[in-house]
Amino acid sequence: MITIIGLIFTVLTVFGGYMLAGGNLDVILKALPFEMLIIGGSAFGAFIASNNMSVIKQTGGDLMSVIKGPKFDRSDYQDLLCLLHTLLSIGAKDPTELEKAIEDPQQSEVFAPYPKIVGDADATQIICDTMRSMIMNFDNAFQVEEMLEKQLYQMKSKSTRGAEALGRVADALPALGIVAAVLGVIKTMASIDKPPEVLGLMIGSALVGTFLGVYLAYGMVGPLAERVKQVRSEEQYFYGLIREVLVHWLHSHPPVMCVEVGRRNAPKDKRPSFQELDDAIRSTKKAA
Repeated sequence: MITIIGLIFTVLTVFGGYMLAGGNLDVILKALPFEMLIIGGSAFGAFIASNNMSVIKQTGGDLMSVIKGPKFDRSDYQDLLCLLHTLLSIGAKDPTELEKAIEDPQQSEVFAPYPKIVGDADATQIICDTMRSMIMNFDNAFQVEEMLEKQLYQMKSKSTRGAEALGRVADALPALGIVAAVLGVIKTMASIDKPPEVLGLMIGSALVGTFLGVYLAYGMVGPLAERVKQVRSEEQYFYGLIREVLVHWLHSHPPVMCVEVGRRNAPKDKRPSFQELDDAIRSTKKAA
């Protein structure tokens, strides 16, 4: 929501400053529909032409994330740590029971109290696939860490494709604004026999294209692309926490120590306190 407020503020300050300086808003408003058709239409067409359907759909979801923010909050980090503690405790006692617990997360009683984690395919895949590898005696901590690093890198690259696509649109908008302005100049030159006051309005309308291209690039689409990138990068901390916990478990640390390492690697604003996590783990044990 703060992003939307920022964008509205830029609109008010740009156009408000223009009007306070004595600018005539009628010139911009009359030219706006045609210039937006040229600039916005060509930008959208270029976006469609340069991306596959998967990226196009992802970008739509990314724009919604600007309003919603990162999908994981403080309680989700606490739930993840409680789930990992439960799984590691089961694995320390009986690997066979752990294998049953991770066989089908959708039906597992261990995962049942955490529907949001179960609903996230990436989180459950990292947890279950890595633990299956451990059960199969793939116990080299450094190899597992390298494997997880590659998996997380691929996930991060995929998650930022929408932001990169928006960034390319922002880079193209100033040039498309020039295209619209040049078309306006061509139109003006074709009417060179008109009175100066008419030519002045036509040149002013043509310059609206340059203004819109630059403004949309640096005042609208560019900030949106950057915010999407920030949101998706913040979400990667959630998956990185899983890596930290599981790698430390491979180093033969007790579950409570592994979970504490994960807690300290959580972002500060999403990190549960030691006491909050301890109480949550105790509650989970009592429920079990």
